[in-house]
Amino acid sequence: MKRILLFAAALVFFMTSAAQEKPKDWARFYRYEKANAELAESGAKVDAVFMGNSITDNWAKYDPDFFTRNGFAGRGVSGQTTSQMLVRFRRDVLELKPHVVLIMAGTNDIAQNNGFITLENALGNIKSMCELARLHGIKVILCSVPPAFQFPWRKHIEPARIIVEYNRMLREYAESEKIPYLDYYSSLADERGGMPEKWSSDGVHPNRECYVTVMEPLALKAVNKVLHTKKNYVSELQ
Repeated sequence: MKRILLFAAALVFFMTSAAQEKPKDWARFYRYEKANAELAESGAKVDAVFMGNSITDNWAKYDPDFFTRNGFAGRGVSGQTTSQMLVRFRRDVLELKPHVVLIMAGTNDIAQNNGFITLENALGNIKSMCELARLHGIKVILCSVPPAFQFPWRKHIEPARIIVEYNRMLREYAESEKIPYLDYYSSLADERGGMPEKWSSDGVHPNRECYVTVMEPLALKAVNKVLHTKKNYVSELQ
């Protein structure tokens, strides 16, 4: 009888704990929930939203001044695929009502972070984001996927050739829809189709010098052309 009571008590404890556990937020809406609410409350104007994965997430962390000085909002989430970005696109882009969104996505689709997905279907998610933005009067800048020779967390995948093909598809779509295409890849790729040590410690994620020296000037040039602005920001390397 005692064993039965102990088993019943353990079962009740387990069921209660499971019920209290917070459900998994697959798209990670929580990541910018507070920041989005603060922006809405402040009434601050958002000129551009940078939508992406860890490459965009790190950018806002490494050089936050680049974003605040220019009226930009970084909305990158580490590890995310295009499918997850599409799900949170309304909250993290549309509801901020920016003048333009810069979309850089695909690295984690190629890395199969959420399982296998064809390049065509990853591109389909990109197309949906572009269509949603334009439907809401938001201009789009479509960015290339930066180079990578190997993914440290998916060493069995050989991404260099796949990234080249994916970027070709992105460029062709951008040209067909008259969407500006921002080519980071050509400025960052080495002879292997990877990112040199000068710009990255792991061959995938840019370092601060890479953001400041290469990517920020390219991004500002693209934004200025689309919005007819004259943003001219230069961060100091430390």
